[in-house]
Amino acid sequence: MTSSPSRRPAAPSGGKKRPASSGRRERPAASQAVHLSPDSLGFALDQAAHAVGAVRAGAALPAALTGAFAALPGEFAMTARGAVQDIAYRTMRRLGTVDWLIRQRVSKAPPPLVANLLACALALLIDDEAHAAYTPFTVVDQAVRAVAARREIAFAKGLVNAVLRGFLREREAALAAANADEVAHWNYPRWWLEAVRAAWPQQWQPILASGNVQGPLTLRVNARRASAADYVQRLAAENIAAAQIGEQAVKLAAPLPVDRIPGFMAGDVSVQDAGAQVAAQLLGVRDGMRVLDACAAPGGKSGHLLELADIDLIALESDATRAARIGENFARLGFAQDDPAHPQRRARIVVGDAGEPAAWHDGEGFDRILADVPCSASGIVRRHPDIRWLRRESDIAALAKEQRRIVEALWPLLKPGGELLYVTCSIFPEEGEAQARWFESTHADAVRLDAPGQLLPTASEARQHADAPAAVPDRTADHDGFFYARFQKR
Repeated sequence: MTSSPSRRPAAPSGGKKRPASSGRRERPAASQAVHLSPDSLGFALDQAAHAVGAVRAGAALPAALTGAFAALPGEFAMTARGAVQDIAYRTMRRLGTVDWLIRQRVSKAPPPLVANLLACALALLIDDEAHAAYTPFTVVDQAVRAVAARREIAFAKGLVNAVLRGFLREREAALAAANADEVAHWNYPRWWLEAVRAAWPQQWQPILASGNVQGPLTLRVNARRASAADYVQRLAAENIAAAQIGEQAVKLAAPLPVDRIPGFMAGDVSVQDAGAQVAAQLLGVRDGMRVLDACAAPGGKSGHLLELADIDLIALESDATRAARIGENFARLGFAQDDPAHPQRRARIVVGDAGEPAAWHDGEGFDRILADVPCSASGIVRRHPDIRWLRRESDIAALAKEQRRIVEALWPLLKPGGELLYVTCSIFPEEGEAQARWFESTHADAVRLDAPGQLLPTASEARQHADAPAAVPDRTADHDGFFYARFQKR
């Protein structure tokens, strides 16, 4: 579980932070009528630009996209959704580069929507033509049409045309110059770059490169239904290429919509990163145990625990809306609160603050506690590239304080001989090893057990653009970044 990214505006790389301002003042609503066909690239660029603008104003990208789609007529959302999402995510992964390119070509900052349309178009033009999603001519033409279609920014169509065509004429030289700037080259805020380099002086480049590659679609095979090897064979029978990369983890060679994944709707498999699947395996749950999954939403790790043993599980979540998602996942997997066929198995969802047990705890101890605490989410930026632009350097200390508050409150709930697993999806030591050492040094009744510690993100491919260094070699495993520390109570 990760905390929501900071709701603070992120300035273009290298610039000063803009003061917070209302979206109504800065940009027109994405739902405002625009004279573009919903199946056109121009329409997708327009909608993606609004999503990028929402992120700059402090919103998380998934929420920005959800809001944009919800505001559109149903047929528009269905037609445009895939292209809009792809462009918005590409732009977030390349925001440092495109903002640098815009600053070099525009003497006076254009209106926010124009700047965001330019950013989205340039994010598509960075790839050489052999690897591009669209031809350069199409991108330029459709970007100009997108600007012209909105009365309030139509005056800027000449500027957009000139900037994009100018970049294409000087593409190689422009990208080489951008690569000389660290923020433009790596596409992370400067403080993030410096923090990763300081923490991991030998691995910082592969870590940063892996965050700029889209993560694979990895599945967790329900151990109650089949083995991972059996499921790979099932996929092969349906001409779906996949490989087993963990005990229950299967990586698809190419992503598929969940409704096309064999057995997904029936609960045979779930979508979960291979690194995240380590949590349930480390807890070593057995039939009859009482288990707490603190900060449980959306319920992936809770579901995994229930797949491994008949346990009495409490899935705790502070946000009622997110807690509802846990229930949806349990229903798909076939886990009810009370199941007569499995009398030892209970799956209860509780809304409450993990750091305030008095409000929800019944006084009975737990055999296992999974403390998947709020964190920077710096280990999952390849899946959530907006996080790097939303986070502030000061967030790390604030999150570390919250992590300590939660584990301090949870530790007394553990039975003697029980185990607590501390988890973050972070690569920053302040949220990982430093926390584990603090906990061990301040709790005389805590014995640190074997656990992986820091799992740095790995990727089978880490390609940014033609001038980026080849940073990450092929690996059997392909996972996000996580930290794991396990403690037993004396």
